[in-house]
Amino acid sequence: MPARCGWMNCGGTFDIAGQRERLSELESQMSDASFWNDQERAQQVVQQVKQSRQWIEPFEKVEGRLRDARDLAELLEAEPDAGMLAELASESEAIDAALAELELKSLLRDPDDVRDAQVEISSGAGGTEAQDWASMLMRMYTRWAERRGFEIEVLDLSEGEEAGIKGAVLEIKGQYAYGFLRAEAGVHRLVRISPFDSQARRHTSFASIFVYPVVNEEINIEIRDEDLRIDVYRASGAGGQHVNKTSSAVRITHLPTNTVVASQQERSQFKNKATAMKMLKNKLYQAEIEKRLAVKAALDATKADVTFGSQIRSYVFQPYTMVNDHRTDLKIPDVQKIMDGAIDPFIEAYLKQQQAGAGA
Repeated sequence: MPARCGWMNCGGTFDIAGQRERLSELESQMSDASFWNDQERAQQVVQQVKQSRQWIEPFEKVEGRLRDARDLAELLEAEPDAGMLAELASESEAIDAALAELELKSLLRDPDDVRDAQVEISSGAGGTEAQDWASMLMRMYTRWAERRGFEIEVLDLSEGEEAGIKGAVLEIKGQYAYGFLRAEAGVHRLVRISPFDSQARRHTSFASIFVYPVVNEEINIEIRDEDLRIDVYRASGAGGQHVNKTSSAVRITHLPTNTVVASQQERSQFKNKATAMKMLKNKLYQAEIEKRLAVKAALDATKADVTFGSQIRSYVFQPYTMVNDHRTDLKIPDVQKIMDGAIDPFIEAYLKQQQAGAGA
């Protein structure tokens, strides 16, 4: 049987009883004849129902599998069978993995954690080598999202002159995408023998990651037309001759905050403007959240504050292979596996550290 926890006590870990009670209360509100009279409040309740079900339904599925596994274990005690024993062992591993996933999700308690994520990748100083590193990180996050069955959309992409990318903005759509990926915000450092150096010298490169929650339309973020400067220009990079003949790319500057966003992925200027406005809304929302966090951090200077300028992780390819997270001290020697998107151990270690810090 799975060692992580038994089905009788897992509910305490995930507070399923509390979630079920909350869901019952919300569904009772929805059954009221006047429920939809207040549209804004009704939408909030519907969203809360969805979030509760996102906890309860996966847990109940695992709970059922645990009961079936226990019944099979009791049957094997009475009538041993090698084939059924192998089946039980395989099912136990699968259940343990599902419980580990639920345990990881239990660390995501911020209201924004359930949202989709906007990931902004920027190459640091170092020319082609740094731009290649940025493209490697883009692939890493794409592979991570694919492993989880998430949807990936490229909102903006600026290609390097020789190789790699100067920067990119991805939207990763899936449950708790932001909650997981906020652990990745910061500076990522690469150490390797550069394939672009004819003398095969070892280089150190940097790329930075910003992560924003994707804001739903029901959240009101006021953006006044007079606060915007909108520039159009010809798109660059891949896309055929068409993108070089029309000024379809759009750059929007939010003047009060000097926040700049750009989109050139679509052939249509209208679509690029809509995408850029969505990116701006996400950034302004995150900026407001960070202001609140800064106030909290000033009141508690003893707690670590991970900011954009910090170096959070090093990826060493030569003279040895090692990925080292400087916040949690977690080290994994299989760098290729990490670059293929297996970053969950780093995310889990960071979230557990954050939870421990919040409870201190």
